[in-house]
Amino acid sequence: MGRFARSWALVKASAAVLRSDRELLVFPLLSALCTLLVVATFCVPLAFGGVLTQLDDGVAPVWLWPLGFVFYLSQYFVIFFFNAALVGAARIRLDGGDPTVADGFRLAMARWPQILGYAAIAATVGLVLRAIQERVGLLGRWIVGLLGMAWTVASFLAVPVLVNEDVGPVDAVKRSAELLKRTWGENLIGNGGMSLVFGLVFVAWLLCMGGLVVLAASAHAAVLAVAFGVLAVIGLLLLGLVQAALQGVYAAALHRYAQTGDAGVGFEGALVAGAFRVKA
Repeated sequence: MGRFARSWALVKASAAVLRSDRELLVFPLLSALCTLLVVATFCVPLAFGGVLTQLDDGVAPVWLWPLGFVFYLSQYFVIFFFNAALVGAARIRLDGGDPTVADGFRLAMARWPQILGYAAIAATVGLVLRAIQERVGLLGRWIVGLLGMAWTVASFLAVPVLVNEDVGPVDAVKRSAELLKRTWGENLIGNGGMSLVFGLVFVAWLLCMGGLVVLAASAHAAVLAVAFGVLAVIGLLLLGLVQAALQGVYAAALHRYAQTGDAGVGFEGALVAGAFRVKA
């Protein structure tokens, strides 16, 4: 219960920053749209070329592996670029400024070569894990899943490091792991807490809207049932955008605290709650 309380304090503190700058939601929105565009760019030609059918049959052409790397690289670059813009804008707010969307993009553009390098590292890790996963049994897949989770946790602060420190992509990953160990230890309060909170909200929303759809369908109100279904999807999308934005704000605050000992404007209550702990 103590960990959940601290997690909720972090969510509220991040939400306070987000309420001050609602334009921060633009970054995860654009990231999602561009990610879908990248997926369509790769998948549509493959579908019309019959390659996806071959994959269903268990036959993968050799040239698909380098194409897969390019796909991973493109996806990660889009995600990291918009995340860098979000983190950069959030850092301005935490420093007491009043950021704009243009400020976020300016900071991300200034570091795009480093972001591309980090995307290449992440794409390599993702492709290697995928290759291993396809060649091992159930236990091996479980282990690969744990490795993927460990990589995600270790690299959580890589983007804030790239935006705010003058280092390359390799050093950013090393620095991220160092800051994570020193600041969080084994208690991943922010990331795990937000995932828990939003997971509960997602489930509650689905149950609520699902019940309304069933009631409308049982009353033979087809139009109303469709409307509730559409509303459910829109709500899930909005919740996803808010979660992504909050996690970006938290990452910026955590990195700022690791650097200066102060998480920034809006996080005073969370610090008092003991969510951040720096080990000597």
